[in-house]
Amino acid sequence: MSATIKPVNQKAWWLILPVILCVAFSAIIPLMTVVNYSVQDIISPDNAVFVGTEWFTAIMRDEDLHAALWRQLLFSGAVLVIEIPLGVMLALSMPARSWRASAVLVIVSLSLLIPWNVVGTIWQIFGRTDIGLFGWTLSRLGLDYSYVGNPVHAWLTVLLMDVWHWTPLVALLAYAGLQSIPEAYYQAASIDGASKWAVFRYIQLPKMRGVLMIAVLLRFMDSFMIYTEPFVLTGGGPGNSTTFLSQYLTQKAIGQFDMGPAAAFSLIYFLIILMFCFVLYNWMLRVGTRDAEAAHD
Repeated sequence: MSATIKPVNQKAWWLILPVILCVAFSAIIPLMTVVNYSVQDIISPDNAVFVGTEWFTAIMRDEDLHAALWRQLLFSGAVLVIEIPLGVMLALSMPARSWRASAVLVIVSLSLLIPWNVVGTIWQIFGRTDIGLFGWTLSRLGLDYSYVGNPVHAWLTVLLMDVWHWTPLVALLAYAGLQSIPEAYYQAASIDGASKWAVFRYIQLPKMRGVLMIAVLLRFMDSFMIYTEPFVLTGGGPGNSTTFLSQYLTQKAIGQFDMGPAAAFSLIYFLIILMFCFVLYNWMLRVGTRDAEAAHD
């Protein structure tokens, strides 16, 4: 019996050629350009000297970079700790059906439609003690609030602004996960007399694990790359209290025009985000696997 040889149509590669070209021009070529700059001292557009890993060594010893990194890690950690539980609670409180569900979804997603620079401007006005509702209310309560003069107030204001802007994204993802749960699960829980906490712990939370993983990764990556909102609101101040990694990189590349160190720092920045996302992804996968095994046993 002779084996039938199925012909392979190589023309199918032409179908993914546009995707390859888009990725090449939007990611691969810029990344290779940054790698090229990171090992050279750019004296002028036509004059560059190869310096090897000198810029990487200088960046790793930069104390301002270390301070910006710790501020960034603290900010991103606070964002995850606040926005993920808050988004889940908001999703649980939203109506599941009828016209009210559609109305609530539209209202919740309003803040996501506002451009980032406009968000910074809104909170810049909102936090003023003379004309801003938030700042005026705090001053009336006897609090000496000033996001332009107090580093702690500035940092907390940036955090509150991010929570207001992006918690609806977590809520929408969690809501989508809740809507995908079959009604039979709730009926079985009702027959067994399960409490609301038991329903959440053993039905809703495991079923939302996939969307929550996406929410964690999206919020971590976005918060770790935050730039526009704090730049518009505080300009990185007072001092360097709200100067995060992206602002530090911009100051290095554009403000000081140190293209070599800025390129080296860009690669380190990229690797840091990639490493943390990899760790978070694998940790959430292990947590879900352990929960599934425990439920099966």
